[in-house]
Amino acid sequence: MTQIQESTIHVTSADHTRAIGKALASTLRAGDVIMLNGPLGAGKTTLTQGIGQGLNVRGHVTSPTFTVSRIHPPLDEGGLALVHADAYRITDLDDLETVDLDSTAHDTVTVIEWGEGKTEQLSDDRLEIVIERAEGTAAGGDNEGTDAHLGRHTDAHAGGQAGEADIHADAQTHHDVINLEDIDSGERTLTFILHGTRWAGVLDDLDEKARALAGLDAPTTDLHDEVGSHRD
Repeated sequence: MTQIQESTIHVTSADHTRAIGKALASTLRAGDVIMLNGPLGAGKTTLTQGIGQGLNVRGHVTSPTFTVSRIHPPLDEGGLALVHADAYRITDLDDLETVDLDSTAHDTVTVIEWGEGKTEQLSDDRLEIVIERAEGTAAGGDNEGTDAHLGRHTDAHAGGQAGEADIHADAQTHHDVINLEDIDSGERTLTFILHGTRWAGVLDDLDEKARALAGLDAPTTDLHDEVGSHRD
């Protein structure tokens, strides 16, 4: 019987989200599997960027939509590689085997976007993070194909190169394209679902460490709420 615990952290900006990822990275080890869930533009890639920064991996972390899975080797000798995967188009076990995540999962840190209901078999001791926007905030800050200037989403999964072409054309027509993070406060609620004993203590002081990394003031109220625990 696997023990499951839940806890939430409220973040105030995209930088805060990245800092959470960077602070989390300091606790990670080979074989860790992290599943990120949330709507388009919630901040899944933003959080993964922070993890990549904390692990000090090679390459800029972007949404792996068109490649399904991308490996970022460590820059430090003896460091951990980051496997960043997008399970949006995975529909069955055959698709999952094609991506072949299980061949690298034991030696790397694996972060999977859109993996709910698809990739849980990779590890019983996994960390799931659900990212939700604060009410009233626009989509953005996630590099997931959001065309904020025209007030619409270009779903990179469905739109492909045509969607990218539309965005580039709009950018040429409208020179003062709005920065997504300027119209989105970045406020999010991160719900951490900890499966197994591996993650015991990982969330201790995580937000405090993140705020120190991002140069943020301490919250005036406690933004780290323990939701509870149960067993499945």
